[in-house]
Amino acid sequence: MNARPDRLVGNWLLLICVMIFGMVVGGGHVRTIGAGFSVQLWQPVMGFVPPLTHRAWERLFALYQATPQFQALHPTMTLAQFKSLAWPMLLDRDWGRLMALVFIVPLAVFWWRSRISSRLALWLGLLFAAGAGEAVMGWLMTYQGRYGGVLHPSPLFLAPHLIVAMLIFTAMLWTALTIRNPEPAPIAGHTVLRALLTASIVLIIATIGLGALVAATHANKVFNTFPLMDGHALPPHALKLHPLWLNFLANKSTVQFDHRIVATITTLVVVVAAVMGLRASLGPKARDLFLLLAGLVSLQYILGMTALLSGMGSIGYLHELNAVLLLAACVACRHALRGATAIRAETLAMKAAE
Repeated sequence: MNARPDRLVGNWLLLICVMIFGMVVGGGHVRTIGAGFSVQLWQPVMGFVPPLTHRAWERLFALYQATPQFQALHPTMTLAQFKSLAWPMLLDRDWGRLMALVFIVPLAVFWWRSRISSRLALWLGLLFAAGAGEAVMGWLMTYQGRYGGVLHPSPLFLAPHLIVAMLIFTAMLWTALTIRNPEPAPIAGHTVLRALLTASIVLIIATIGLGALVAATHANKVFNTFPLMDGHALPPHALKLHPLWLNFLANKSTVQFDHRIVATITTLVVVVAAVMGLRASLGPKARDLFLLLAGLVSLQYILGMTALLSGMGSIGYLHELNAVLLLAACVACRHALRGATAIRAETLAMKAAE
């Protein structure tokens, strides 16, 4: 990592974080409108230019017409209707290509001009490789639409795809904040709060992954009651599928139950961390971050309950986007406590004597 603060490089990486959020916006919209299988053609470089002629659109439409999803769900779809489905997918892919350019070109320039160290360049290169892997995973998720009987993107692709994206987002945001502020300010104590924030980040990412399973399995369409699930603490037939592990991926009752429980645990842990942060003497900047964290986690739980009770995919989409903002706020709070150190026993004795 660079030894001196570098706002230009840090801001560039913050821009990449914003663009990753943009990918979640685009990908979530594609999923919400059911367009995940619409574009059955992947050209990582030449595909930047969308179809420009009627014949090109017809060729793309023909590929979609060969999918089981089209034949089962949209057999009467017209070319005009297909375009409205395909455009969000095409734009989402182009956003990813643009993000790759915004990342790799400045990276090469900064490294060439010794603005960043070789070690940092290697780390950022690894993150870029992870992003490329995300693109491949996204295409494989789309390609499975050609398989017989597959009508929607599989949870086995959708959930890992979003989790990896959040891991990249977390690493990129942490790196950006560290470049902007490489030397953490020493903070006496608050190691418990730091540990809580670390746990919160892990729990938020896990909850986002479980939320992706809810979206992929359409588990938001069942048990639209709260806090009980149609009068049950544990939904009936939660373990009806065989083998047993399949229930945690494909059983709508189990998938929704898991998301409810983990989301509630996550909310409680984040709320405790936010309250502890607000009660601590950490300075105005840190206090603002913890206020933001408290507000976002409250909004997240409200959105989650609203999406559940209404069964509306659009509310679930907002719930997903706010989850990313919540993760960002939690990472920023945790980064602010990098310098936290345990208070020595003699220091505690001196304070007690006072």
